[in-house]
Amino acid sequence: MANILLLYSTVDGQTRRICEAMLAPFAAHNAQLCSIEQASESQLLWADKILIGASIRYGKFRPNLFQFVNRYKALIDAKPNGFFCVNAVARKPNKNSPATNSYMHKFLRLSLWQPRLIGVFAGRIAYPQYGFWDRNIIRFIMWLTNGPTDVKQTYEFTDWECVRQFANEFLAK
Repeated sequence: MANILLLYSTVDGQTRRICEAMLAPFAAHNAQLCSIEQASESQLLWADKILIGASIRYGKFRPNLFQFVNRYKALIDAKPNGFFCVNAVARKPNKNSPATNSYMHKFLRLSLWQPRLIGVFAGRIAYPQYGFWDRNIIRFIMWLTNGPTDVKQTYEFTDWECVRQFANEFLAK
């Protein structure tokens, strides 16, 4: 039985939902779910395996993601580890893998930490939950990229079976 630390950096909560879905495959282990903002060094020391998920907003990861992984790189590197990013671009079949997703490339280029296992998941567009500016900026981006633009709708792009497969692959490491 392994101690698994599942960390997330999220803006609207989809990355946390993806992490929560991974808890089912981790049920036979001691798994802790925590935001990067609340994670502690003692949790990293406790963990046998560390998995981090992060979302993209307006083409960028949250700055605290890089601060965290760069600060704790040695602790994370000492254990089996993985990283996945969540973004709306991954809704497109030709941009939904680590090899083809520009945001994964960006993370690997900007991070001192180079995860052992990487994954990419499409996120969610929840227009009704956004404020005026976010709703309209995201709508414009979706219009530019041939995505959905009905601001009364929520669009779920996450492939939950791929999430479960990734979680199982992480367990096997």
